Amino acid sequence: MFPFVDGFHWTFGHVLFLSIFGIVLAVIAVTLLVSLRRTARESKPGKAEAVRWKSEFHDLTDDERRCRHDLAGRVDHRHCHNEFDCRQCETHPKLASVTAAEFDFSTYGLDYPMDRFYHRGQTWVKRESDGTLTVGLTDLGKRLLGQPDRVNLPNTGDKVFANGRGWTASRGGVEVRILAPVDGEVIATGGPDSEFYLRVKPLETNPNLAHLLRGQEVSGWVRAQLEQLQILVTPAGSTASLADGGVLMEDLPKAQPEANWDKVYGEMFMAP
Repeated sequence: MFPFVDGFHWTFGHVLFLSIFGIVLAVIAVTLLVSLRRTARESKPGKAEAVRWKSEFHDLTDDERRCRHDLAGRVDHRHCHNEFDCRQCETHPKLASVTAAEFDFSTYGLDYPMDRFYHRGQTWVKRESDGTLTVGLTDLGKRLLGQPDRVNLPNTGDKVFANGRGWTASRGGVEVRILAPVDGEVIATGGPDSEFYLRVKPLETNPNLAHLLRGQEVSGWVRAQLEQLQILVTPAGSTASLADGGVLMEDLPKAQPEANWDKVYGEMFMAP
């Protein structure tokens, strides 16, 4: 059947067979090369995280994908289809100029300073005078974790990418992946006992933070988060409360130990 074998004789059938066999081998080789190139490209820093985030974003429910302008009261019933990246949205600049409803951060006594930007994965970002960005957990995020059993922060010099892993924490045997809100190189780390978790040097000279929430958007988002949290931690047939004296409890896992915290953390930190 094959050349260089004793007794082989060229015939039309042999030529046809070997031609088809060669084409099949060529197709397999090209497919493997394309696959290897794609894998190498996606394994670059940040690319793999972006692919993972895109997949996770499309697993979110409609309520979880509410547009920031819906949260702010500028429009009704609008959902995001762009992985929350308003930097690539043609509609965002038009809606940003629409007068929004008044906002109030007194709900359950939560603290969301207006000098910061907020990521839906329970982190905030603050611009510093030297051009660096400070990243920390939101007030709700801190109450969700309470006092974590363990925190794993990146090393100085490591790079983090928006919607990729910023750091991890563990509470009650459940590991929580905290998403980074921005792209940057880590220049300092803090932790639960500090005012911040990461300080990063942006990868761009003037980073665009349009994908993060501000102002009225934060108020609507926090209210939606509290409603979602109440549903997640309330056992079937009961009426659990998240507040004590009108203020959200400091250590929610301790107050609601029967809740499925693996599910709660996955949904509230957007990192299943």
